[in-house]
Amino acid sequence: METVVENIPTGKPKWLKVKLPIGQKYTELRGLVDKYSLNTICTSGSCPNMGECWGEGTATFMILGNVCTRSCGFCGVKTGRPETVDWDEPEKVARSIKIMNIKHAVITSVDRDDLKDGGSIIWIETVKAIRRMNPNTTLETLIPDFQGIERNLDRIVEANPEVVSHNMETVRRLTREVRIQAKYDRSLEVLRYLKEKGINRTKSGIMLGLGETEEEVFQTMTDLRNANVDVVTIGQYLQPSKKHLPVKEFITPEQFARYEKFGLELGFRHVESGPLVRSSYKAQKHIL
Repeated sequence: METVVENIPTGKPKWLKVKLPIGQKYTELRGLVDKYSLNTICTSGSCPNMGECWGEGTATFMILGNVCTRSCGFCGVKTGRPETVDWDEPEKVARSIKIMNIKHAVITSVDRDDLKDGGSIIWIETVKAIRRMNPNTTLETLIPDFQGIERNLDRIVEANPEVVSHNMETVRRLTREVRIQAKYDRSLEVLRYLKEKGINRTKSGIMLGLGETEEEVFQTMTDLRNANVDVVTIGQYLQPSKKHLPVKEFITPEQFARYEKFGLELGFRHVESGPLVRSSYKAQKHIL
C-alpha cells in the first residue's frame, strides 16, 4: 500500500488534536521551568506529549546551544554559525534536572560540525554532571551522528547512559531531501557501532507523512532491526513553518498500528507508533 498522495492535505485531522496538559505534577514543573528559566525541549518545541511525560517525571533538554550547523528540511531549529561552547552548560543542565526532580532525563543537541570533537566532550561532561548531582536519574542521550567518527562515538559509550538514541528520521529514498547533510547508511552504522561497543539499549525514530511508502517504512524498520536497534519510535511529521518541507499525507492511527505490529514481529523490544509520538515519548519505559 502506497502512502504517497498527489495533493498536499489542508487542515489537521481530528486524531492530531491534543488536550491541554493538566495535572498537579505538570503544574508544579511548569512553575519551576518558568521561575528558573529552565531550557527544555518540551516547552521550546511545544511537544504535544509534554503533560503526559512530565506527569511521568520525564523531560528533554538540549545542549550545545540552539543554532545547528546543518539545515535539515524538517527541523525548526535555527541553522547558521553556532555560539561559543558554554562549558558551564553541563552543570546548568544537571541543576535543572535536580530542581525539576526528574526521574528520567533525555538529553539531545544540535549538530556541531564546526567543532573538532563534534560536541562529544560537552556530551560526556553533561552526563557526568547529571550523574553526580542526580544519582537516581536514568538517562537517554539522543545524539547526532558525529559524522560517524568513532572517537567521538566512543565518548558516548564511555558515558554509558541507559539508552543511546540516534534518529534515522526518514526512509532511504528521502534522506537526501529531508536530512541533507546526513547519510542513511552512516546513521545505521552509528547505531550498529554503539551496540557492538556495549551500549545496553539503542533506539531510533522516524517521521511519516513526507511521501514515503509503506514498503519503504517496513524496509527502514528492518534495516534498524538488522543493526540490532532495540527501540523504534514512529510519528507524524508536522511542518514547523512554510519554509520547511510540506506534509504530503496525514497517516491514520490504523496505519500506525500496522507499523507497530510489524515492528514487534521484527523483534524490537519497544515500538512507539502513533500520530503524536515523538522521540522522547514514553522514554522512561525504554530502559526496561
